[in-house]
Amino acid sequence: MPHHDATQCTATINSLRSALVVLNGKWKLQILVALLSGARHFRGLERSVPGISTKVLAKELKDLEAHQLIQRTVHPGPPIVVVYEALPYASTLDPVIDVLRAWGQQHQQRLDAAQAS
Repeated sequence: MPHHDATQCTATINSLRSALVVLNGKWKLQILVALLSGARHFRGLERSVPGISTKVLAKELKDLEAHQLIQRTVHPGPPIVVVYEALPYASTLDPVIDVLRAWGQQHQQRLDAAQAS
C-alpha cells in the first residue's frame, strides 16, 4: 500500500473498520465460503466448518443474516427444515477471499520454510 496522507489514512482505517465489523472473528469467512459453494442445512453447515460449536455457528449465522450476506429460509414440515444460503451480495467478497487464500498459502509456505531451516 503506498504512503498516504493523514486524511487518506483515516479514510482507509474507517473503511477497514467497516469491513472488519462484518467479517470479524475466525468463523464468518469460513461460513461464507461454505455457503458460497451452495445452500446448506444447519447441521450440514456445522460439518462443513470443522471446529465450530453449535452455539457459535448460530450466533455467526444471525450476524451474517443481519449484514444481508446470507438468507435463512424455514420450510414448514413436518419436519421443519431450515436452509441457509449466500445472497448474491456475498459474492462481492470473492476477490477478498481469493486474495486472503493466496496470502494464507504464501504465508504458510514462508513459515514452513523458516521452520525447515
